[in-house]
Amino acid sequence: MSIVVTGATGNLGRLVVEGLLEKVPADQVTAVVRSAEKAADLAGRGVRIAVADYTAPETLHGLFSTGDKVLLVSSPEFEGRFGKHRAVLDAARAAGVALFAYTSALSALSSSLADDHRETEAAIIASGLPYVLLRNGWYNENYTEQLAPVLEYGVVTQAAGEGRVAAAARADYAAAAVAVLTGEGHEGRAYELSGDTAFGFADYAAELSRQTGREIGYNAVSAEAFTGILTGAGLSAQVAAILVDVEASIAKGEMAGTPGELSRLIGRSTTPIGDSITVALKN
Repeated sequence: MSIVVTGATGNLGRLVVEGLLEKVPADQVTAVVRSAEKAADLAGRGVRIAVADYTAPETLHGLFSTGDKVLLVSSPEFEGRFGKHRAVLDAARAAGVALFAYTSALSALSSSLADDHRETEAAIIASGLPYVLLRNGWYNENYTEQLAPVLEYGVVTQAAGEGRVAAAARADYAAAAVAVLTGEGHEGRAYELSGDTAFGFADYAAELSRQTGREIGYNAVSAEAFTGILTGAGLSAQVAAILVDVEASIAKGEMAGTPGELSRLIGRSTTPIGDSITVALKN
């Protein structure tokens, strides 16, 4: 039996593997990657490395074994996303894995942003495999990894109005996945995961001001203006549209929920945005 993590050299997948290595022997962990070179450090620690690609179903044949626990980290590429997920699910079902966990999206059943996730969830449930749905909310790092322009211009620019977002650190969501993959009694559950507290972007700007000693304000712009900013920074129209939709969702309060399921799963409080800012400013 192995615990298999797809996308294992990605930002979230690597944190999951690191967390697993604190819980189980390395030879019980399989990291599925597109590039073995990027996983050389994990291989050196005894993790089994499997090279496969969501877009090439033939590379998934024989990847899983009966009794494996699998974490499908959702594809970061939006085009053909469900088909990629389906290829992994089909291979896992053919092998008869013991558990199939999937990183979905917060409020996947109702969110206008989660069509691919809803479709994937439905296929997982229909597969007959024991499953867990990890409906991840927004990451603190979605903001703290983009601090350069904020610090350069002294302003946080968003199209979320006065909306609030209950974000948590990426490591918090990784810890939840580890808890599910190494624990018991999670089968058939759909966990709504978000931070313990929600913050608005005026709050975010104020915290940046406090920690940097500089005056940083919040500039709430229209969706159209935000689209122009994103495409002007080099993002594709498709990605810009998705991010603008996220802003609209935040403005409507759809990402402010704090049900506490994330902190209960990981056995501690989630990481406040201020802590993530501190880490980002040191890097």
